[in-house]
Amino acid sequence: MQQTAPARQGLTLAVVLLAVFVVPTSISGTAVALPAIGADLHAGSASLQWVVNAFNLAFACCTLVWGSLADLIGRVRAFTTGAAIFTAASVACAVTPNVYVLDAARAVAGIGGAAIFACGSALISTAFDGAARAKAFALFGTVAGIGVALGPTVSGPAVDGLGWRWIFGLHALALALVLFCLPAVARTVEEPRDTGAPRLDLRGAAVFVLAMLALTYAIVQGSQWGWTAAGTLGLLVVALVLLALFTAHSRRAEAPLLDLSAVRNKAFLAYCLVPVAASFGFVTQLTYLPTYLTTVAGDSPSSAGATMLLLTLPVLALPLAGAQLVQRGTPATAVILASLGFLVIGDLALLLLGPDTSALAMAVPMLLTGAGMGLSAGLVDAQALALVDPAKAGMAAGFLNTLRLGSEAVAVAVFGSAVAGLAAGRQDGGTSPAAAYDSAFHTLLWAMAAVCAALALAVITLARGERRA
Repeated sequence: MQQTAPARQGLTLAVVLLAVFVVPTSISGTAVALPAIGADLHAGSASLQWVVNAFNLAFACCTLVWGSLADLIGRVRAFTTGAAIFTAASVACAVTPNVYVLDAARAVAGIGGAAIFACGSALISTAFDGAARAKAFALFGTVAGIGVALGPTVSGPAVDGLGWRWIFGLHALALALVLFCLPAVARTVEEPRDTGAPRLDLRGAAVFVLAMLALTYAIVQGSQWGWTAAGTLGLLVVALVLLALFTAHSRRAEAPLLDLSAVRNKAFLAYCLVPVAASFGFVTQLTYLPTYLTTVAGDSPSSAGATMLLLTLPVLALPLAGAQLVQRGTPATAVILASLGFLVIGDLALLLLGPDTSALAMAVPMLLTGAGMGLSAGLVDAQALALVDPAKAGMAAGFLNTLRLGSEAVAVAVFGSAVAGLAAGRQDGGTSPAAAYDSAFHTLLWAMAAVCAALALAVITLARGERRA
């Protein structure tokens, strides 16, 4: 019996969301397995850290390339290729004989993960329109948030009950199901092609990947080498030079990797800055607040994990609410600005945290911060891609996700390095470790709130400029 249009769309959405769930689960859940991996493979801390860093590095470098490639070969084909790469890499991780093979396989998985995110959002933009597209992107944001939040919860029992190799085995099984369903998706999705770009801009891709490699490697190593070390500064200079060359090349190229006309669209750029604000206002707290709760408040790991639900629950519940508000007539920019306001207010309200703060007192600040992330998740992608020529949706999705993942890497690395440096300096002055971390964390909260406020002002300015134009 022939499927109805809603049924075909439902299959497409289900396949994309399953793959999207696996990627952030892999990022947040793998960290739980690092001690077991180290004990089994006799790996040191540096090589273990690259189990996570290699994935993030490859992800950040390849997202824009995959988005542009999807416009050339088709979103389903590019998405299928990325899912196949991720599946093969996960199998290699599961059977790895040593940590070096594991690190390399995780880098390959990062390449596949970049395709899943960039091509998945472009595929949703192609398969849906109107209210259905808004709801699909809201589910996209919700599932990505669930993957981040549940990654450690799912991976912990898997490590205890099955062994760490099965974490990657489960990723492979989930993606194998995705690959099984994709031929049916390919038969139902009609894709626009960018006929003005007959081939991939290989020169632009090479320069961009090298620039992102230098930038992200500098960020990853900056906390170890020191942010003013010659190696860190040298890599940052190389990254800036390569990005300048990439921009110049994109202006001259007939079919560039990144169409700068999209970036010059002020409304599109405004939406792209929203995930950057979320990286500084929310992702930093998601990463380091558990350490604060155990180090300063004296919570047990399980208690800290339970408290973190106050931060993550809005990310699971609010993306659909944001889409429904827009569907009922609320301007999308108003919902976006409300989310940015929640980030700023939430980070400032977190200043109330202290060694003796009760869970009830922490509820409002953490819920507000989570709302700042959840309200715009998915909505940003839907609104940004709606402003772009459908034939270039892949490129636009790649650019948006490059900013999203790149800013997360920057925010997490800078926050961690800064809080460690400030805490060490205060301990040198005779302050106890817990009090020093408490003071440093509060200083960084001011800084993160200021960054979010500055980005919110930039979003308002860009959105106003577009409306006047």
